[in-house]
Amino acid sequence: MRDEHTIICSPAMFELIAPDAPVVPVKVELSYSSRDPYAVQASFRTGHGSAVDWVFARDLLADGLLGPAGTGDVRVQPVPHDAGRIELELTSPSGHAVFTTCAATLADFLDRTFEAVPPSTEYSWLDFDDALSDLLDNDRARD
Repeated sequence: MRDEHTIICSPAMFELIAPDAPVVPVKVELSYSSRDPYAVQASFRTGHGSAVDWVFARDLLADGLLGPAGTGDVRVQPVPHDAGRIELELTSPSGHAVFTTCAATLADFLDRTFEAVPPSTEYSWLDFDDALSDLLDNDRARD
């Protein structure tokens, strides 16, 4: 466990790709916290001021910069014939969406997270006592 805590945030512009419709730009806030060292959160800002948050494995996004990665609800891969773009495909019970974004922007963000918490050191950043306390508090709140 580490005493220091790091939060990294980066704005990004994603494009929602829909068949037979124009591309829709979507503002996204990428964030990373050393308190949850395996995850990256993406907050998609909708046109109504609200946000839709998705949490991804940091390694999934990094792997998707190099080639197809992910199965099921989240898939990430370079855009065919455009190595400068990344495709992010999201599936949930409420729908399906395909986004593209700049590979360099995503890579820069991920590089900053790997500088803060190097690969294979994530485990040492976890605070198990704090996580257990949160779980027990949540169980008591439901009773």
